[in-house]
Amino acid sequence: MTALVRPVAALGATEFRIALRNRWVTITVAMMALFALVLSAAGSAPTGDVGVDALSVTVASLTSLGVYLVPLMALLMSFDAVAGEMERGTLSLTLTYPVSRGAILLGKFAAHLAVLAIAVGAGYGLAAVAALVADPEAVEGLPALWRLFWSSVLLGAVFLCIGYALSAMARRPGAAAGLAIGVWLAVVVLYDLGLLAAVVADGGGVFTTRALPWLLLANPADAFRLFNLAASEATAAASGLGGAAQTIPAYHALISVLLWPVVAFALAVAALRRVTP
Repeated sequence: MTALVRPVAALGATEFRIALRNRWVTITVAMMALFALVLSAAGSAPTGDVGVDALSVTVASLTSLGVYLVPLMALLMSFDAVAGEMERGTLSLTLTYPVSRGAILLGKFAAHLAVLAIAVGAGYGLAAVAALVADPEAVEGLPALWRLFWSSVLLGAVFLCIGYALSAMARRPGAAAGLAIGVWLAVVVLYDLGLLAAVVADGGGVFTTRALPWLLLANPADAFRLFNLAASEATAAASGLGGAAQTIPAYHALISVLLWPVVAFALAVAALRRVTP
């Protein structure tokens, strides 16, 4: 066990220092803080209408922010993790170390996930402070905010690993960047638009009642959103998925949120093993 932990910790520390040098920590924290504060200010307005505290409404708004911004940040951090080292010629040296490729990837993953967790925690924390200042009763929404935090980190883990897999398959940073943006558009944006079009065409038929719940759970972004909206008192104010969030059991979405990081990491390791020095 020690033989695995030490190299992973060393690689992770190196990757984290690289992220600091490349300003990734500063950029991600600034992005999350800015958007979270804007949504917190906007989300506190309708609390009197929906009858819930300011933080619960803010959490519903932050869920919509997280489902778009967290995957994008994760992909931007990870798309050149393998391809960039191949282009710089450092991957060949790294692969000569007496460490498995899975351990190498785990070190990168630990560092990038730490950066993502810091950014998400800072953004959500500032939003919570703003909500608590505006509404002292917002403390009731803290459990929902904690749930949103760790599920956002899990969602980021999924897309970090997807980025590693794309980076290993593309083998060039430019190609990997294009694939990463394409995956983000397909999974986070176009997937829901396609489902919406299918629901409208189906008119409440078999697709809407039988296939739609499973298709939502199959997408990590939708599973993340459903899990957080299912227990939210401000679901109706959050998004068009409010109805689905009430019909799909929360534990189904939770299972998907927990399984996807494991599946994505396995895909990333498999892709890295196909890379030759």
